[in-house]
Amino acid sequence: MIKTVIRCQNNMVMVFDENGEQIPGYQGQYEQVKEAILKNAPASTLFAHGLTGSGKLRKVPMKEW
Repeated sequence: MIKTVIRCQNNMVMVFDENGEQIPGYQGQYEQVKEAILKNAPASTLFAHGLTGSGKLRKVPMKEW
């Protein structure tokens, strides 16, 4: 199950399950994986824009991700 989704500054997407393991089928360039992630992510999924200049994740609502 999708637990955390991070969109990096270069539009690469990293996706993790509830155990912190990567889910390769959902990872890749934002435009290529966006639809599948939004379709399959439960409401409890944490969406974030990642690794900004401060090195921290910035949580965002699903609709802004």
